[in-house]
Amino acid sequence: MVNPVLYITISDVQSTVTALGILFGVLSFIVLSLTWLERKALGRLQRRLGPTRTGPFGLLQPIADAVKLVLKEDILPSASDKAIFWIAPVIVVVSAFMVWVTIPITETIGIQNLELGLLYITAVSVFGILGLVLAGWGSANKYGVIGGLRSAAQLISYEIPIIMVVVAVGMLSQSLDLRVIVADQNPLIYGLILPLGLVIFFISGLAEVGRTPFDIYHAESEISGGPFVEYSGAHWSVFFLAEYINTFAIATMITIFFLGGWLGPVLPGIVWFLIKVYGIVLVVFWVRGTFPRLRIDQLMAFAWKVMVPLAFYTIVITAIYLFYNLPPWTLTCMSLLGLLVVSYFIYQRVKGPARRVEEIRARQAEQKRNRNVNDGARI
Repeated sequence: MVNPVLYITISDVQSTVTALGILFGVLSFIVLSLTWLERKALGRLQRRLGPTRTGPFGLLQPIADAVKLVLKEDILPSASDKAIFWIAPVIVVVSAFMVWVTIPITETIGIQNLELGLLYITAVSVFGILGLVLAGWGSANKYGVIGGLRSAAQLISYEIPIIMVVVAVGMLSQSLDLRVIVADQNPLIYGLILPLGLVIFFISGLAEVGRTPFDIYHAESEISGGPFVEYSGAHWSVFFLAEYINTFAIATMITIFFLGGWLGPVLPGIVWFLIKVYGIVLVVFWVRGTFPRLRIDQLMAFAWKVMVPLAFYTIVITAIYLFYNLPPWTLTCMSLLGLLVVSYFIYQRVKGPARRVEEIRARQAEQKRNRNVNDGARI
């Protein structure tokens, strides 16, 4: 029996380098567009105009900001671990780029189609946690170390519900191939069959990329930027680049897993894909402009007391749906039932302090009226 030999030719290397170069250019352009879109969206939410000065409609403002960041001086703290300090941003940005190796844009556009693409994305997304922890540790700054430990606790906690929802999606499609998952959503998308999974994935995705209200590990008002506190110039911009790439990746995965990817009538597939992805990105920006930041105890309690049990419930109802070969509407009803029950308990928990404040104010008002009556009687 002859052992197969793997031959790597110069053309293979050239094609790989070319594909990675194109990927870097496209993602860099996407990051510039996202920064402009976020500033415009937040401006409208806050009754402002956003960028207007640099270029028409402020379109050149992201380029001006990028040039400014690159030209700024890189400062190396004297007490820092230099090797770890420099390698941390590389790990973060490389893990952000590696996710895109297997993500398809359309049925024919993508770097590499993997039959285990779902497993690959889940595995690669964990590497970014290591970079954030090393960034905080290598900076030799107390705020940096606290931010690094917070990031590890937060990202690991919210990685669990993401993995559980991904398992449920794989169970529905009976495949780990992303193209097969998209094709299986014709004509009924998973977002309608499993709305609970969509909500869990969206919320956990916000926590994974550190977006508001889950930006606790680099909260400027508490720990002055956390793992990034000692970074400046080009190295700080690398973290900034990775954050927006991951944000776009989360929106892309939601589109593929729950919104049918590039499927849609009339328009080309890539147009539908971009419409769905940028629509989700706008929702992410709306969340940032609407909700306040959670405390660290609230964030962790929400992960372990709400998101993890809900994600496990998602797997259970998906297994019941498949085992008994039920119609899709039954899974939708079970999903909505779980979502409504949890939403009710969260609402009651949130309204509890406000209700107690109202009771105290009513009691104080009644005591004041009684004192006035007694004073009038004495007079």
